[in-house]
Amino acid sequence: MPQFTLYGARGSTNTDRVRLTLAEAGFTDYESVLLNLQKGEQKSPENIQRHPWGKVPVVTFSDGLVLYESRAISKHLARTYAPSLLPSGATGEALFDQAQSVEMIYFSEPAGRIGFEKFAKRFIGLPTDEAVVAASLKAVHQYFDVAEKLLQKNEFMAGPSFSLVDIFYIPLVQRLFACGYGEELVLQRPAVRAWWERITSRPGIQALLAADKAAMAAAMAARS
Repeated sequence: MPQFTLYGARGSTNTDRVRLTLAEAGFTDYESVLLNLQKGEQKSPENIQRHPWGKVPVVTFSDGLVLYESRAISKHLARTYAPSLLPSGATGEALFDQAQSVEMIYFSEPAGRIGFEKFAKRFIGLPTDEAVVAASLKAVHQYFDVAEKLLQKNEFMAGPSFSLVDIFYIPLVQRLFACGYGEELVLQRPAVRAWWERITSRPGIQALLAADKAAMAAAMAARS
C-alpha cells in the first residue's frame, strides 16, 4: 500500500518541486493523482477539503496528515526519506533558512510571474502582459547577478553541500528556459551555469527530468 498520495498537476512547478525531492530521495512508494487545472479540478469541493485555497500540490498520508504548500511538503518528505538534504546544526539550519528565504522572495516571485505570463497564459488563452514580463525579467537578472558572486564562493545555494533549497530552484529555472530566457539568465553567468549543471546532473533528478521531457515530447507529437 502506498505510504501517501500526491495530488498535483502536469506543468505545475510547485508539484514538480515535490516530485524532484522524491526523485532525489529515491522514494517511489506513493500514489500520484493528477488534477486538470484547465478544467478547474483544483477548485473542486474534494480538493478544497485538502487545500483550503484550492491549489496543488497536496499530500495526504495514511495516518491522516494532510500537507499543502510545496516547500513545507518537501521539507517534511526530506526529513522522513532524505535527511541529508537538510543541513544539521544551528549554523547549517540558519544558512538553509536564509537561502530558502532568498529563493522565495528574490527569485521565485519574479520568476513565477514570468512563467505565468509567458507560459501559463498561453494555455488558458490570455494575452501576455509584456510590462510585467519586462519588470520581472529585470528583477531576475538582478537576482542572478548577486547569485553569480555568491556561487563563486560556494558550490550550492545554502553553502558547500547540495541541499533541498537547490531543488526548490529547478522547476522555475526550467520554466525560464522554456520561455526562452535560459541563455541570458543562466548560461551566460559561469558560476550560475556550473551550479545549474551540478544540480541537474544528479542521477535521480536527471532521470526525472529526462522522463518528463520525453513525456512532453510525446504529448506534443500526439497533438500535432
